[in-house]
Amino acid sequence: MRVSVDQDRCVGSGQCAQTSEEVFDQSEEDGLVVLLAESPSTAHRETVRRAAAQCPVSAISLVE
Repeated sequence: MRVSVDQDRCVGSGQCAQTSEEVFDQSEEDGLVVLLAESPSTAHRETVRRAAAQCPVSAISLVE
């Protein structure tokens, strides 16, 4: 799995960081998404999928 984020679309809701804190964080400067792991481990893939599905502006893209 490959993860990418579109910071231009991000509105800083923080749902991704709450759902998968091993893969996503929020910038202290502007609250926008920070991608911590472009290729998350198998153990985190389900939470990454959930985070992408919950993003209110579809700023997270996954390539399986």
